[in-house]
Amino acid sequence: MIKSLHARHHQFAQQERQVEFLSNGIFNNGTLPSFEKKIGSVGFFPLKPSAIEIFQVNIGYMCNQVCKHCHVDAGPDRKEIMTRETMQQCLEVLEHTKIKTLDITGGAPEMNPDFRYFVSEAHKRRVREIIVRSNLTIIRSNPKYYDLPQFFKENNVRVCSSLPFYSADKTDRQRGEGVFKDSIEALQQLNKVGYGKEGSGMVLDLVYNPAGAFLPGDQKGLERDFKKELKDHFGVEFNNLFTITNIPISRFLDFLIESGNYEGYMEKLVNAFNPAAVAGVMCRNTISIDWQGNLYDCDFNQMLGLKTEPKAGQHISTFDVTKLEDRNIVINNHCFACTAGAGSSCQGATA
Repeated sequence: MIKSLHARHHQFAQQERQVEFLSNGIFNNGTLPSFEKKIGSVGFFPLKPSAIEIFQVNIGYMCNQVCKHCHVDAGPDRKEIMTRETMQQCLEVLEHTKIKTLDITGGAPEMNPDFRYFVSEAHKRRVREIIVRSNLTIIRSNPKYYDLPQFFKENNVRVCSSLPFYSADKTDRQRGEGVFKDSIEALQQLNKVGYGKEGSGMVLDLVYNPAGAFLPGDQKGLERDFKKELKDHFGVEFNNLFTITNIPISRFLDFLIESGNYEGYMEKLVNAFNPAAVAGVMCRNTISIDWQGNLYDCDFNQMLGLKTEPKAGQHISTFDVTKLEDRNIVINNHCFACTAGAGSSCQGATA
């Protein structure tokens, strides 16, 4: 198993170093236009939010996997996890606002000792939609997680799971030996309690991201292929497939540089800039919260340490919907990944 950038004391374990790298070089010498300049040319700068609909909470960077592309730099060596007190502050915000979706992510969020408390409390408080982003293998990693499908069902959770491909070789190359086998077994367990089954009302979504320095293919076409292959070979069913473009930060940024693909990939993203995708970027209707309760415009900005602008408030303890819905969204050149081609977000293509 590879180690996280954090454990290796890699230069990109420092968020400031990543931001510095993304701001300079080909963007500073005029080879490529900055994201600010690009969205300004189509009338979207400063980028403003719409109503906040999604409250995305990262409850910790600990994970049982160390994936090559991970933008969180998650892994077993990461110990940062959200406390119950911070979770309670998040629940209070959800109770007193009209935000409809709680989107729980990590790492492997299930590894936080208070994960079940958080989900159960949100369900009791009638949060309209609870999404858990699961890497699937956590369900098979230890007997204490075997009942997660039933727990998800009892709390009306929408499960959103990463699965890079419908074959073992491509999946294991990106996520580690044996990940595909464990993922399939977890999907079968989820199907067994009703997830992904037509008419059950229990939603199971999959997330696909490319293995290398290229944009994802057509979302509908990939969904069709995944459904056929997983059903024919493993009897697995699911609802929707979301395609996500790899964001050039953290381990994927390191991969791009080490493989000599950085400049080519960024040029590809800039050339594929789609003005129609800007309107649908997820930072416009989402607020991201980190394990310490700090606020960000999205999960990617969180990993770069780019908090919401100060006047909008930067911590869950001072959460103010009115101020946040009037903020200027913080951007940098990694944002080109969300506006390339059909667009990209945690809910898949945007255009």
